[in-house]
Amino acid sequence: MENEILEQNLPESSYSESDIQVLEGLEAVRKRPGMYIGSTGPRGLHHLVYEIVDNSIDEALAGYCTHIEVEVLPGDIISVRDNGRGIPVGMNEKLGLPAVTVVLTVLHAGGKFGGGGYKVAGGLHGVGSSVVNALSEWLEVEVSREGHIHHQRFEQGKAVTDLKIIGDTQETGTLVRFKADPAIFTETTEYDFETLQKRLREQAFLNAGLQITFSDRRDEANSKSEEYCYEGGISSFVEYLNKTRGYTALHDEVIHISLSDGESTAEVAFQYNDSYNENIISFANNMHTVDGGTHEDAFKRAITRIFNDYALKYKMFKDEKFRLKGDDVREGIMAVVSVKLEDAQFESQTKAKLGNTAIGTLVNKLLSEKLADYLEENPTTAKAILNKSINAAKVREAAQKARDNARNSKKLSSFRMPEKLADCIWSDPERTELFIVEGDSAGGSAIQGRKRDFQAILSLWGKMLNVEKARLDKVYTNDKLLPVVASLGCGIGEDFDLSKLRYGKVIIMADADVDGSHICTLLLTFFFRYMRPLIEEGHIYIAQPPLYRVSKAKQTFYAFSDEERDAYIAQLGGNADIQRYKGLGEMDPEQLFETTMDPATRTMLKVHMEDAQQADETFSILMGDKVEPRRDFIEKNAQYVSNLDI
Repeated sequence: MENEILEQNLPESSYSESDIQVLEGLEAVRKRPGMYIGSTGPRGLHHLVYEIVDNSIDEALAGYCTHIEVEVLPGDIISVRDNGRGIPVGMNEKLGLPAVTVVLTVLHAGGKFGGGGYKVAGGLHGVGSSVVNALSEWLEVEVSREGHIHHQRFEQGKAVTDLKIIGDTQETGTLVRFKADPAIFTETTEYDFETLQKRLREQAFLNAGLQITFSDRRDEANSKSEEYCYEGGISSFVEYLNKTRGYTALHDEVIHISLSDGESTAEVAFQYNDSYNENIISFANNMHTVDGGTHEDAFKRAITRIFNDYALKYKMFKDEKFRLKGDDVREGIMAVVSVKLEDAQFESQTKAKLGNTAIGTLVNKLLSEKLADYLEENPTTAKAILNKSINAAKVREAAQKARDNARNSKKLSSFRMPEKLADCIWSDPERTELFIVEGDSAGGSAIQGRKRDFQAILSLWGKMLNVEKARLDKVYTNDKLLPVVASLGCGIGEDFDLSKLRYGKVIIMADADVDGSHICTLLLTFFFRYMRPLIEEGHIYIAQPPLYRVSKAKQTFYAFSDEERDAYIAQLGGNADIQRYKGLGEMDPEQLFETTMDPATRTMLKVHMEDAQQADETFSILMGDKVEPRRDFIEKNAQYVSNLDI
């Protein structure tokens, strides 16, 4: 029964002083790495690189570093070198250890706690270097300082050599070289070039004039090296983002303003484009604040107020009582908000959201003083932006009417489920899951193979609406998207209410081919645009159907790649029967359940916010109006689809 409570006979246990553990040194980091880097998957692995690079960036913020070199060496060894001051090497009187040893072996030790080493820094938690050391199989540091090169080696966070002088130099700087510990990062220790490339390019944009060199030398025959240096800073960043997404700028000049107050600075750059999308990327001390914070909130509120004030002053509204809403003003904006401040307060070690209230006041002051003046001095730009915003408001009103009509006709009502929905028996969202499947054939197999108690199937037909080119009023009248909205039961846009979600897991189950990837990207972009909390709260998954069935005699294996297929063939001694699945509909219900739907055996990808943002960016390129960005993307990524049956 759904609500049955099972009684368990638990063994007696004691809890006494002997059960209290005290972890020494960096043992806590190795015991609970997720507390410090978020996860031990690919995100956590790449976070190690960010922590070391961020220390070099902090040297640049302090005015002492002009060049950072990052290399991925054979064996996925990371090397980060900067020409900053070099980590201090003198003895720490309290601990009786060299300062560089303390930085790498003691949590919350560093130059970012008010000692005067750094006024502004991203790594204010002071655990970055020591955490990387703790989670590395080995780490070596070389410090060029005071005429000498100092070297020390660590293994699993513990020093295995003393700090010693290995040479002389008149240069200054720090070199950190490390190898992530496979005992911690059991999923993978292989770095993704594009993930690191994006982060390093981003840092170069945020620090105008800083030179960052990034090299991948894992395969000497195909090594690659890139250099990033942008004198235009975040203005160049905005131009780059618009160009790579294939947007056409609404006005020629990027609006770029900044303001300082003591040790704090606020800087914004934005340019409107011909899309309907809002893109605001915020940073605090060069850390990408994925979840925003006080600086981003202040930016949104201020531009809404300032554009309304300008429109009222020049009587651009037909109705004096009319006001633009934030969504109206932000339609088509590409913006970068960057603040730098002392004692930055982040919500977590991964620095996803900024909490300092004073910096919001500074951002508001910046826009109030300088954006208003800019609009007065550039009336053509101001009117172009406002005309777009006013048009967006008209569309919003049309969307409201469409929404009301949809409510009145019960199209979005949970009491009238779509005909293509095969619902489950249970109603507890903590226990239920919805598979979104394209096509009646695949949907039929899924319905027959599912566990009807907790698995619901929604079959879609044909390609859904390209939300990249559509506004909300079109969404409410689209017969491909309405079944998704109605099935989930939590509304969209302003009406979205996560508490009404009918299924705890929403699983996109598409064919393992190019068309399937297209459908998946369309759905991800829709969720990102109109139902974002589904992604933020971890409700969206992508099923991973196999590509091959490999069998011989009574043995059967399912392979998810060509390499896995070949390994199974070899394991079976060759001459195996190979079935290539071109679509989910080619599997019988039992095979589909066993490989893709059974919670005991399936593999699924959980979608995180950065996944959705990447999908959104890719979709803007592939489905936008510009041919050149799309061609560049296809040429760059053609190798990844060369083995697919297209």
